[in-house]
Amino acid sequence: MKPVALPPSRPVPEFVHWFRSVAPYVNAFRGRTFVVAFGGEVVADGKFIELTHDFNLLASLGIRLVLVHGARPQIEARMKERGAVDRYVRGLRVTDELALQCVKEAVGRMRVEIEALLSTGLPNSPMANAQIRVASGNFVIAKPVGVIDGVDLLHTGQVRRVDAEAISARLDRGEVVLLSPLGFSPTGEVFNLAMEDVATATAIALRAEKLIFLGDAPGVQVDGELLRELTAGDAEALLKKPGRIVGEVRDHLEDAVRACREGVGRAHLISRHVDGAILLELFTHEGIGTMVTAGSIEALRGATIDDIGGVLKLIEPLEAEGVLVKRGRELLEREIDRFVVAEHDAMIVGCAALYPFPEDKAGELACLAVHPDYQNRGYGDALLKMVETRARRAGLKQLFVLTTRTAHWFLERGFVEKDVNALPRRRQALYNLQRRSKVFAKRL
Repeated sequence: MKPVALPPSRPVPEFVHWFRSVAPYVNAFRGRTFVVAFGGEVVADGKFIELTHDFNLLASLGIRLVLVHGARPQIEARMKERGAVDRYVRGLRVTDELALQCVKEAVGRMRVEIEALLSTGLPNSPMANAQIRVASGNFVIAKPVGVIDGVDLLHTGQVRRVDAEAISARLDRGEVVLLSPLGFSPTGEVFNLAMEDVATATAIALRAEKLIFLGDAPGVQVDGELLRELTAGDAEALLKKPGRIVGEVRDHLEDAVRACREGVGRAHLISRHVDGAILLELFTHEGIGTMVTAGSIEALRGATIDDIGGVLKLIEPLEAEGVLVKRGRELLEREIDRFVVAEHDAMIVGCAALYPFPEDKAGELACLAVHPDYQNRGYGDALLKMVETRARRAGLKQLFVLTTRTAHWFLERGFVEKDVNALPRRRQALYNLQRRSKVFAKRL
């Protein structure tokens, strides 16, 4: 296949930098299960064609995909054609016999249309050679909701159990699983289900890495500000504030919290109106929506041998600029126990090292680096504090650092400029006269 020419708006170096930057995500996501939920509005608005391109890309990267679709606008249209009246109780449709027939017809048409779009493979298109195999079936076992506020919801149901084993078997065969908002009972009844309930229960049953909701809003917003990250605890606190989070966003956020509390790695709330929204959320540092996690996704800890690749990726650009002294992988492997790292959502975003000189009761702070996308978030200060704590525990009384570019940063944090002769003798012998690094020290 002939490579596609780059558009003039994306210079080659920028494209290469971007392509390399997504590699950690590709490696992290391969073989993981993602459950993506979207309403019938996506298909009704004609936006599903672009979405299939993104699903194809995710599948080609080895991501195990479960797609859960809704069908509310299609059901409502079918009900209108039949002259039926929509009735809702607490946001749930009252599904009588006529409504159930409309649900079956609307969902059946939706599923066929979605499967057709996922089956396209036109040359010179994002779906070329896709060959997506779609699996669907009676994977969701349901039960009736029953009576709410004195109203019998009849054929409206809720998820009783998801056949995770059967879905996993299809995913293992490289198929994309498509689930509709219908459930079946052991007695052969059919129930109309909420798309969100199906998606959340499926993500929990599969222990999915991600549950993604595509909705009308860009995510969770408070006073006009988009909240990029929330722990389940923070989300619960927001939900308890009357009138703060309402409508579809509230429903999705409640399901996101439930999913994270019950073993799903991450839940995302993103806009269905942004082309490529899933890719922007998953493969960029900032994302474009709201990510919900069970607990904090930030961690400061001692480095391990498994962190070497992440540390090298972080410091190599600074070594190339001459900001840091060059270290090879072999040296880093030998000295990795001297390093501490800052981790954000399983990605190394900062590092620092402590080299002790016990005979002088001093230690050198070295290789302090923070990823450009995560600067000005306090990671540098946190790493410095952690190194200082390590130094005190080792009985050191002074911390010094050699730098060529960041003198003011250290001065603002209590370091004082010193002469090279103030360094421990063993460190003076290693001083690089060509770099002419400035020396700063701080009493501990």
